Amino acid sequence: MGCGPMLKVGLTGGLACGKSFVGEALAALGCHVLEADQLGHAVLLPGGEAYAAVVREFGPGILTGGGVIDRRILAEQVFGDAGRLALLTSLVHPPVLRQEEAWLAQVAARDPRGIAVIEAAILIETGSYRRFDRLIVVVCEEQQQVERSIQRDGVDRERVLARLSRQMPLSEKRKFADFIVDTSGTKEETLRQVRVVFDALRRIEP
Repeated sequence: MGCGPMLKVGLTGGLACGKSFVGEALAALGCHVLEADQLGHAVLLPGGEAYAAVVREFGPGILTGGGVIDRRILAEQVFGDAGRLALLTSLVHPPVLRQEEAWLAQVAARDPRGIAVIEAAILIETGSYRRFDRLIVVVCEEQQQVERSIQRDGVDRERVLARLSRQMPLSEKRKFADFIVDTSGTKEETLRQVRVVFDALRRIEP
């Protein structure tokens, strides 16, 4: 790889398409990987940057007995309400963005020729994808999204289909992708695709 600045890569995809699996595979190949959704959880913890504002806006009904925000109750509140979802995003997104930027700066200082990957569910929807040099979109068949989501989250089919109907369709997300990883096949096939993407990223001259 050239001796220029670090390569910034966004990693996103559809519901239950296997983003995290692809992220882990990239990390195993030597990329620096950050899960933005984990940051999103962290800023909602007591003492987190978004905690007070979210409790103020959404009320004490979202708290457990221990004063922790119950993300499931919060999700119910914004489910199907574009205005409430936009409000929540406006409270959670800025602190997450600041932490991402700080992490990117740390990686750049430590490994200036490295590949930094930020994995996030709504990179395209928030316009965040523009901050990256390249974008990887993880896709699979809708039927698989439904089945995997039911298995993973323990929710019923109607709930999954409702979630999917409110997300940007994968066919739209594909248009933004520099690389597409299709996880419809076996794990071996997915890993083979990830390796191809990784090799291509390493060849990019900054």
